[in-house]
Amino acid sequence: MALSTPRRRSPLRTLAFAVGAAFAISRADKWQRSMGSTPAERDATLPGDNLVPAPRLESTRAIGVGAPPQAIWPWLLQMGQDKAGFYSIDRLERMIGLGIVSADEIVPEWQNLAVGDPVRLGPDVELRAAIVEESRALVLTPGDAPSPSKLLPTEFSWAFILEPEGVAGTRLVIRERYGWTAPGLAPWFRLVAAASGLMTAAMMRGIRRRAERR
Repeated sequence: MALSTPRRRSPLRTLAFAVGAAFAISRADKWQRSMGSTPAERDATLPGDNLVPAPRLESTRAIGVGAPPQAIWPWLLQMGQDKAGFYSIDRLERMIGLGIVSADEIVPEWQNLAVGDPVRLGPDVELRAAIVEESRALVLTPGDAPSPSKLLPTEFSWAFILEPEGVAGTRLVIRERYGWTAPGLAPWFRLVAAASGLMTAAMMRGIRRRAERR
């Protein structure tokens, strides 16, 4: 019995498949880096943008919250691996060794964040509060010690912006800006941004649920 010869894919079909896959990946990347945000929010100049004036990569994500900025602000102030967590996917964060348990209450002792104070992402990675504008803007950037350079670029900003919406609502806008100079790092930071997109989506829902409940 003769063995059948595997059918070869034509070069044209291979090229079409590669182009289609690249297009799908590009669309997915664009979507996850702009999820929930409006064109106006993506185009807006936000507090902290000047900290990374020429980003190589930027994400602007947003969600509507049925609570005023003053009700959301305390949840932002107490974020951190060693404090209230990040209201995201705790189980996944614990699986990678961060030991995070997100708080469901506002803790008075964690409400005194000031410019220059640390905000820990993990046991060995911390950011610093660069901008703290009450009920308006919290912007974090890389701290000095311990250095987060193994995970984040030296130019990085993570902004949480609260824009009043309607009578008692808020648009929570979260922007990340990445800058780097060493060649060949683009794929790595695109991967970091994609992972951040997953966690940020859960974080935005977690913050909304807590703020609206109160």
